[in-house]
Amino acid sequence: MTPEEWGILLLSLKVSGVAIVVTLPVAFALAWVLARWRFPGKVLVDALVHLPLVLPPVVTGWLLLLAFGTNAPLGRFLDDYLGLTFLFRWTGAALAAAVMALPLMVRAIRLSLEAVDRRLESAARTLGAGRIRTFASITLPLASSGILAALVLGLARSIGEFGATITFASNIPGETRTLPLAIYGALQIPGSELQVVRLAVLSVLLSVGALVLSEWLARRSGGRLRHVL
Repeated sequence: MTPEEWGILLLSLKVSGVAIVVTLPVAFALAWVLARWRFPGKVLVDALVHLPLVLPPVVTGWLLLLAFGTNAPLGRFLDDYLGLTFLFRWTGAALAAAVMALPLMVRAIRLSLEAVDRRLESAARTLGAGRIRTFASITLPLASSGILAALVLGLARSIGEFGATITFASNIPGETRTLPLAIYGALQIPGSELQVVRLAVLSVLLSVGALVLSEWLARRSGGRLRHVL
């Protein structure tokens, strides 16, 4: 790999890492609400959370552009008061990756929370444990493998994000050019077949590794729950 390709890899990992770290609290909160609460409009909230999975990624990028562009009220507010600029920046690529990874992370965490036997939590409360202690000692440990699986899935989805990123953050070398965008750019240049192969193989290895790790964590979570029960 060339120094340029190493830079692309490091930028992809940076963008994906920031995306999933920022997304995790939001994904957990949404998963908790969907798994544990009953309220009017729950189906609508569930549909909105999973909307990025069914929308064309280009449409998602366009919506991000409308919301966080320099001329958008929210984008102008974040720029003026918090110094956060998303358009044509790596932060924009991270935001696009976070939005696209959110549905997968919410789903993985929600399934792990729903798999926790509520009778164990009730027993802990009966024995005098408060809500926080019950959550920390019962719910979180049993759901931890599912949460880790969500992180891995989110990382894999972020690394592979293309449509929303190129629409919202563009394809700028050294700033927003992640692995998929670099592969797309190399495909447009005659004689860059070897670079395309190297980047594509690297992308496949990262994705397969993430999926295998996610499956292992999911199986481990199921085994742990059966052991407790």
